[in-house]
Amino acid sequence: MTDRTFDPTTWFDAYRETFATVNKAQEQTFKALERFARFQYAVAGDYLEAGIANAQAAFAVKTPAELLAKQTEVGARLGEKLKSRAQEFATIATEVQGSMTSFATEAANRASATAKKAA
Repeated sequence: MTDRTFDPTTWFDAYRETFATVNKAQEQTFKALERFARFQYAVAGDYLEAGIANAQAAFAVKTPAELLAKQTEVGARLGEKLKSRAQEFATIATEVQGSMTSFATEAANRASATAKKAA
């Protein structure tokens, strides 16, 4: 038989302490999702702008050679934008991965510290 008594305050404090990191990670996850959504919206805007520029070029030119030159120019601009967007995506993904890793480590450390206190 043990001489320990049940103390709900200790349990609630341990729960709050352990899951504070999880709550913070969830908050950061929602921020990351918003950031990815804004990024996707920006990429869609780039494609829309390229499509509009191609349509305007089709009506503005007089010869097929001019149309080809204009479409090549629009395609090159879109390619440059997408290249910078890919770099931006890599940066976002790296930052999110780093923050999630730190949250997981922090949660594991808190959980083990709480388990040691309870024992």
